[in-house]
Amino acid sequence: MTTLGTATAAPGEFATGRLTVGEARDGSEVALPVAVVNGAREGKTLYIQAVSDGDELNGVGVVQRLVPQLDPDELAGEVLVVGIVNVHAFHVAEHRNPIDDTKMNRAYPGDANGTSSERIAHATFEAASRADLVLDLHQGSTSRMINETRVRCGPRHRLHKECLELAKVFDAGYVLDQKGPEGQLARAAPDSGVPTIDPELGGCVGWDRESIDIGVRGVKNVLVHYGFLDGEVSAGTQTRASGFEQYGAPAGGLVTFRQDLGDEVQRGDPLFDVTTVFGEVKSTVTADSPGVFWRTRRLPQVATGEYVCSVGTDVDEV
Repeated sequence: MTTLGTATAAPGEFATGRLTVGEARDGSEVALPVAVVNGAREGKTLYIQAVSDGDELNGVGVVQRLVPQLDPDELAGEVLVVGIVNVHAFHVAEHRNPIDDTKMNRAYPGDANGTSSERIAHATFEAASRADLVLDLHQGSTSRMINETRVRCGPRHRLHKECLELAKVFDAGYVLDQKGPEGQLARAAPDSGVPTIDPELGGCVGWDRESIDIGVRGVKNVLVHYGFLDGEVSAGTQTRASGFEQYGAPAGGLVTFRQDLGDEVQRGDPLFDVTTVFGEVKSTVTADSPGVFWRTRRLPQVATGEYVCSVGTDVDEV
């Protein structure tokens, strides 16, 4: 018998339920939607979560598409799913938890007696700690970004090799292999012995079907490669970046990009222009290092110093 919150499934069964994480301002229960797929055969445990940032919806799009396709009779092991982590932010379509103004993916491993975000992080971290592998589904918020997986434990971590393998198996095409900030699940879970990656499924407002398709395929790759499902999977060569350079606007105005997402750039290549409303070029920003054009803001208008784009650097293939 496998239980997550109120969802309980015997071998060969599927169940949904809720995971209680506290109470709202009116005293009503706050609970996260959860699912358990308990395979008919013994095997590993995979934990999947989505929407730890409330406006990153491609992950829940993956969950919505994937879970109905999982047949417990065909599965070895079990899959634990938290469909919406940052439920407060999800309700108001915001990035941070509005109850405590916290970015959820900086709160791990959490605190059972802490703030709203720390309590949610604690409850979901307990579930993740039961697993053999963890997928924390994200996207580049509402900015534009390539589809990638992130290995956040750092290259010297004892589980780096296992996390990198998991990222390669997921096979989004690009890997950012760089130690992440404290409080990220993809950094905290490896410290507890669980290989974990942070797939960043593009970036958009709402859902992006192409990125959701990549996410569904990625989870299925993991299920096959690690023996949950029968079959074969062969991951292709992927582009890995170990550095990340961000570029801001040197002047206010409108941004015109000179590169497309995924383009290779060299030092000195133009990345973007800032123009007046009449198209007069006020400034052109060039790349400081060779790399891959990785991420951009969505809106064209910028103030001086405002974020514009990012380039993945220290690039190789894995």
